[in-house]
Amino acid sequence: MQGTGNDFVVVDSFTSPVALTAAQIKKIANRHFGVGCDQLLMVEKATHANVDFRYRIFNADGGEVEQCGNGARCFVRFVLAKGLSQKREIIVETASGLITLTLRDDNQVTVNMGAPIFEPAKIPFMAEKKLTTYTLRANNQAVCTAVLSMGNPHAVMIVDDVETANVAELGPLIESHASFPQHVNAGFMQIVNAHEIKLRVYERGAGETLSCGTGACAAAVSGIMLEHLKSPVLVNTRGGKLQITWAGEGQPVMMTGDAEIVFDGQLDL
Repeated sequence: MQGTGNDFVVVDSFTSPVALTAAQIKKIANRHFGVGCDQLLMVEKATHANVDFRYRIFNADGGEVEQCGNGARCFVRFVLAKGLSQKREIIVETASGLITLTLRDDNQVTVNMGAPIFEPAKIPFMAEKKLTTYTLRANNQAVCTAVLSMGNPHAVMIVDDVETANVAELGPLIESHASFPQHVNAGFMQIVNAHEIKLRVYERGAGETLSCGTGACAAAVSGIMLEHLKSPVLVNTRGGKLQITWAGEGQPVMMTGDAEIVFDGQLDL
């Protein structure tokens, strides 16, 4: 499946439980020797009452992570297409909490991503106190970043032009920066106007992807917090467009975009 170019192998572990090792996930995600994907998503039975499914996310390196917004949109399309649910609004448990997914009449999917987290210890991010922006040292340069969590950690930088931004070099340095004990997704945001941005994201465990849903949310939120942007925000990624709305601190971030099945297959483990 793909959501604005962010591609996934989605495994039905709801109908019949599937256990995959990190090595198997890494091989499946390999674009030359496996299927190829940014993340592998597992659809499982919920472990809490009044919840429809459990949603687990594994990066291409085999490591499990807390959240993936583009994957969440694919999740709801998957369970409806496979007849695992008839509901157009489902509640899903993730490693970072519950999220609500809604399939709209125009087949776009809206995800309630929950409220952003700014407290450094909860991101997690090593800082003495909560600030609007932080200065990180990377490659002998000072990098101004907004740091927050959308269920997973993000560091957002404002750049003049995403096409010329040094994502290939700076992305890995920020992603593995010592201030982030669980690493971080590095976002490079170009502000087009008060309601539109361009975005590239170097994701932890996956490298640069065509799109990042939580990264789009983090970028829009940081831009609004810095008073460069106003809700709603149209986020242009290399894989497509996402619409982000946010009413302010303590309020949930709503993300809307497409998701589609590219092909079905069976894999011999």
